[in-house]
Amino acid sequence: MKKIASLNYLLMLIMLMVLVACSVTNPAYEPPPAQVSNQIILATTTSTQDSGLLDYLLPIFHEQSGYIVKTIAVGTGKALKMAEDGNADVLLVHAPSAEKELMANGYGIDRFLIMHNDFVIVGPASDPAGIFGLISAEETFQTMSDAQSMFVSRDDDSGTNQKELEIWNEIGISPDGDWYLESGQGMAASLRIASEKGAYTLTDRATYLANLDTLDLEIFVGGDNQLLNVYHVIVVNPEKWPQVNFVGAQAFSLFLTSNEIQSLIGEFGIEQFGQILFTPDADKTDAELGLN
Repeated sequence: MKKIASLNYLLMLIMLMVLVACSVTNPAYEPPPAQVSNQIILATTTSTQDSGLLDYLLPIFHEQSGYIVKTIAVGTGKALKMAEDGNADVLLVHAPSAEKELMANGYGIDRFLIMHNDFVIVGPASDPAGIFGLISAEETFQTMSDAQSMFVSRDDDSGTNQKELEIWNEIGISPDGDWYLESGQGMAASLRIASEKGAYTLTDRATYLANLDTLDLEIFVGGDNQLLNVYHVIVVNPEKWPQVNFVGAQAFSLFLTSNEIQSLIGEFGIEQFGQILFTPDADKTDAELGLN
């Protein structure tokens, strides 16, 4: 019995020594720091997707940074709502007034000018409303309304839809009736509907040119200052939504504003369409583009 007791005592002594040693050599366990995700969620307007610009730029971004971009192409209104709800890391959008409201409410932390092109009014070659030769967007909309010529509205709270409604509002018209068709779809789809129905629509020039081979539509009005189409990148504020990939979003923002990528944006479209689709603007200010 004494031998057993001595053995038990020895075993207990050994276990105690092991525990003491562990407490000295292995401090309290601390989990490793969370790994930074290599994926960022980009909420953007359909025009950047439909024009082919993102297909052109994102592989370069991935190669340079290692980040994988999950693109969600929706109307700008929905993209801004994704930022408000913490469901996006970074935005590329084109509705300046709504963007400023987002920033004022604290949902965006950085907002930088990236590029611009313009909106154009397109329609069938037969020109049933007789808008050929008009210059002003407001006069063109008034003429189309007077003629009750079919018009396709995106009706999706996109930047394009917001611009369209802004023009109707300026001339005091609330469009309604059989001639005013609300598609509720993106730009490329709305252009196809307008082409099939022989209707007019407002579109960004880039998406129109990118889809020109499949459309029976012509540009009638463009170049009006009211039709300027400006894009900004916005980084979602991590103080509002700590789960956002702030580091990745910043990397994407710096990528778009870099000299190299600004040059590539300025070349995009020349080879295929004989003209640029977007003018790079990272070296400019909103005021220089006539924005308030």
